Order: sequence, then C-alpha cells, then structure tokens
Amino acid sequence: MSLRAPSKPQHRVKAPGKRCYDEETMSSQPTTFVSPEEYLAQERLAERKSEYFQGEVFAMAGASPRHVWIVSNLNGNLWQQLKGKPCRVSASDLRLRVTPDRLYTYPDLMVICGEPQFADDQKDTVVNPVLIVEVLSESTRNYDRGWKFQHYRKLPSLIEYLLIEQDEPRVEHWTRQRENHWDFVELDDLGQSIQLTSISCMLALTEVYDKIEWS
Repeated sequence: MSLRAPSKPQHRVKAPGKRCYDEETMSSQPTTFVSPEEYLAQERLAERKSEYFQGEVFAMAGASPRHVWIVSNLNGNLWQQLKGKPCRVSASDLRLRVTPDRLYTYPDLMVICGEPQFADDQKDTVVNPVLIVEVLSESTRNYDRGWKFQHYRKLPSLIEYLLIEQDEPRVEHWTRQRENHWDFVELDDLGQSIQLTSISCMLALTEVYDKIEWS
C-alpha cells in the first residue's frame, strides 16, 4: 500500500473488526494515510490514544468499569509477584510496536523482562514484551483472538498471550512452544490458576476477578 502525507490528518474511527464510534461519520470521511513517523508525531501530542495499522489511524474506544477493574487486578497482582525479579508490568498506557510499518497498539497489559527495548530514541514505544494480556468485550473479542493475535505472534520476544473475558469467568492462555507452534489452555473455574512460565508467576482466577460482580 502506498502512503501519502496528508495536509491535515483525519483519524478514522473504526478498526478492522474492532471498534466503532459513529458509522455515519466514518463513512462520510475519506481515508487518509499517514506514515509511521507521522502517526507517532501526532500520537505524542494527542490527548486520546489511537492505534495505527498500515497507514491508517484508529481512535480507541473507552473501557467499561469492569474492564478497568480486571486490568487493575492483574496489574496489582503481577506487580507484587514481580518485585525483586528482572521483569516489569505495564498496563494500558504503554505503546507497543508490533511491526515497524504496519501495527502500533496499546495492549491492556504487558510484561517485559530484562531491559526494555524501544522502537526509537523517544523511548515511549516498546518492542519486546514476553507476556501480553487483552481483556475481551463483545466488540473486541474476534479482533483480539484473531487478527491482532496473528500480528502479536510476529514478536520474537512474545512467549505467552492471555485473553480474559469480562462478562464471565473465562481465560484463554496461549503459550509459545517453538516457532509457529502455540499450546492453548482454557480456564473457566474460579478455583483454577494459570501458570505463567515466561515470568514464573501463578495467577489465580479469583485474583483476576476479585470484586467483579456478575449479572
């Protein structure tokens, strides 16, 4: 796909298979392509986060309270377990470059072990997580399981991927065994725990869903 520099970037509001704010507004706006460098320059000045894919910029939707609480539970639990270890956990606001010219995004949670590697001298975009976690919703479930995971698998550093439902106690756990081979385990009982081998941590589902009330 050829990219052209716009005079005034127009941010799209719908990502492929993911989020939509206003279909009518979106369909009336022309698609404007920007380079990764233009996206990063815009993003560093923006008040709201956006994702980037193949020259297009997509506004990110706000998260539900339940989504925020689950991420907070995960962040707090893993932060406590990783104290004194050469790994650090970051939630939501840290940008990830998956591929230099295709995808920049903000996972719900990442863990990096050893020194963080950055995409450029600004040191605000990382490239080497060993663990990525996404909390699912009705609008993002297929996107996070399919298209996004397809790209995450291109990260050489990535060892584990967690997909966490927010509407019921259910976690999907993917672990890289070797190149192009991933093992899958599904957990749906609050009495179960997840062994995160990449960071030597145990994550109980009761901790993931602490204080979460089900409809």
